[in-house]
Amino acid sequence: MILHNAAGVAMVLLALAAAQGRGTDMAGTMGQGGGAGSMAAPHAASATPATIDQRGDAATEDAAIDAMSSEHMSEHMAGHGAMAAHMAWSDPRPTTENDRERAAEIVKTLQTALAKYKDYHVAEADGFKPFHPEFPQNIYHFTRWQNGLKAAFTFDPAEPTSLLYKKTGDGGYELVGAMYTAPRATSEAKLDRRVPLGVARWHRHVNLCFPPKGEGAAADWTKFGFKGSISTKAACDAAGGRFYPQVFGWMVHVYPWATTQEAAWAH
Repeated sequence: MILHNAAGVAMVLLALAAAQGRGTDMAGTMGQGGGAGSMAAPHAASATPATIDQRGDAATEDAAIDAMSSEHMSEHMAGHGAMAAHMAWSDPRPTTENDRERAAEIVKTLQTALAKYKDYHVAEADGFKPFHPEFPQNIYHFTRWQNGLKAAFTFDPAEPTSLLYKKTGDGGYELVGAMYTAPRATSEAKLDRRVPLGVARWHRHVNLCFPPKGEGAAADWTKFGFKGSISTKAACDAAGGRFYPQVFGWMVHVYPWATTQEAAWAH
């Protein structure tokens, strides 16, 4: 696999840690680069098809898949509706007053912890690296791999894996939110202890088919990838693709400056 910079190497290391306990839910050899704790998807000229196909051993490929899926570039995350066949969610739960109080505390913590990162230069200086800023995206994920690595083992509401920015007209970035991550083997009970499921719903990327090695550049991405029409192993096999039941762990977005709690945890 070709990694564009040191941050890319860090993402692979992060993926190795965050993928603990994933068992055998990833078969075959396919890859996808990207980031975080957390998050990317096939993206035309990005580190997807071409660079994916240049990786070596299966372990490295699996790590790269996890890393890229963690950063999930926002062109593909912009509308979960288009990705419905490839998204799985934590089960909804009745909201309790305790849930609301816990969620409000997380938001309050984030408002304080992230205030300085409204200046994206400060975020970059603190190690939050933008994932492929050269490509237009609705939301840009600035990921600090150390936070993602920590999130593989514990939860600190003041240290999200990624910061979420929108591009501004002057070429800068406006901070709008953050993303927490958790390993794929995390039970819903443990997810609930991190962020209450009565308020938020964690998500993961599932049932993905990627084109054969060496064919990414010419592949029909309306069929393959995070927004592709293929969502079963049988259909993927028939297309000569590589099928993955899941390509990363759990993720949840939070928008701490939203005016309502529902909007703060909108997915």
